[in-house]
Amino acid sequence: MTTLMEREKIQQQFKAQMNEDELLNCMRCGFCLPTCPTYIESGYKESHSPRGRIALMKAVVDGLIEPDEDFERTLELCLGCRACEPVCPSGVNYGHLLEDARDIINQNKKHSLPVRALRKTVFQGLFPHPNRMRGAVGLLGFYQRSGLQAFAQKIGYLGLLPEQLATMEKVLPKVPTRKEMKNRPEHLPAMAEKVHRVAFFSGCLMDTMFLKTNDATMKLLQLAGCEIVIPREQTCCGALHGHSGEKGGAKELAKRNIAAFEELEVDYIITNAGGCGAFLVDYDHLLKDDLDWKDRAKAFKEKIKDISEILVAVDFHKKVKLELPPQVITYQDSCHLRNVMKTASAPRTLLRAIQGGHYQEMKDADRCCGSAGIYNIVESESSMVMLDYKMVQAKATHATTIVTANPGCLLQMQLGIEREGLSSTIRGVHIVDLLAEAVK
Repeated sequence: MTTLMEREKIQQQFKAQMNEDELLNCMRCGFCLPTCPTYIESGYKESHSPRGRIALMKAVVDGLIEPDEDFERTLELCLGCRACEPVCPSGVNYGHLLEDARDIINQNKKHSLPVRALRKTVFQGLFPHPNRMRGAVGLLGFYQRSGLQAFAQKIGYLGLLPEQLATMEKVLPKVPTRKEMKNRPEHLPAMAEKVHRVAFFSGCLMDTMFLKTNDATMKLLQLAGCEIVIPREQTCCGALHGHSGEKGGAKELAKRNIAAFEELEVDYIITNAGGCGAFLVDYDHLLKDDLDWKDRAKAFKEKIKDISEILVAVDFHKKVKLELPPQVITYQDSCHLRNVMKTASAPRTLLRAIQGGHYQEMKDADRCCGSAGIYNIVESESSMVMLDYKMVQAKATHATTIVTANPGCLLQMQLGIEREGLSSTIRGVHIVDLLAEAVK
């Protein structure tokens, strides 16, 4: 709960820091309403729509309302999926407004001691440090391989956890060993006629918990004729920081990544996680007020490209035979890949090229699945409503393979499959892993 003094300080900072021109760009036309999952899920509550949240932000700037608990709550409930942006005729950058508002609130609100400790551990002590990330994920690997996981499941210990977390524990990927996580390549040659020299953004969770997907990504790039450079100095993209009101930490991570990649003389910087890619292409906005970094950030942004885009651009799906046993495939969009990176057709082009697979488009494939970073943990009730709707649409396609392009979305869809009791007939898979399987 914020104090009167904190609310006054937040209001002052809103007036000083929020982009009023951007707030005024919203014409209240309502085009965003049908695209907003929280507006729909709330029963069409105006304050839970992009238009409504912008109006509340503007009211705080103008001093018409206080930034009280209800105001903070409506911002917390936003998924940050940014589905409102592509349909906005005024081009309002809602995602930037949301992150700025959350940052102002977080920096001027005194959290409880346990919350401060947790935030410091996560945002300062863990994600910015690759070795610590490997150590933390390594503990999960030990839990899986030592027999502790099987024992905990057998005695019903996981029943003490909330149902959603207990189910999520079942769908976590098999974690590689710490040696595998540490022994990573820094350069790989093209395995076909060379068409590009690219750098690979390996990420933090992707290069630990989802390391096999990163390996598959690099293999596909090699087969597509790409020489690959993987700078060891790169770090977490900063998305979790930026979405959680820790913009200062996000800026420091952005600078580290820009410095790690900018001297490599590559054509593109390739990502395979929609959430990471969307934050990377926003580095120019993140550092827009830093004279020493804004131009460097813009140059960095211009090279970011999703793995699906580069594969389609070099006609990988036409040059390499892709074949799988008969199956029905559907695709769940990563919100940030579609809404921020504007990548929607390339993944579908690749999936339709797989022989033996029948591609079936899912209704509302572009609606958020409810993962949204850690939203499915901190706002589990709302998240599960969105996931239940998504599973209804997925089952209607009769798909046996649900594909997505972001680790959070993948875990969420696997969670939905497990909740529905369909794990014996339906699988969730990252698009890169499915393509690698099809190449084999």
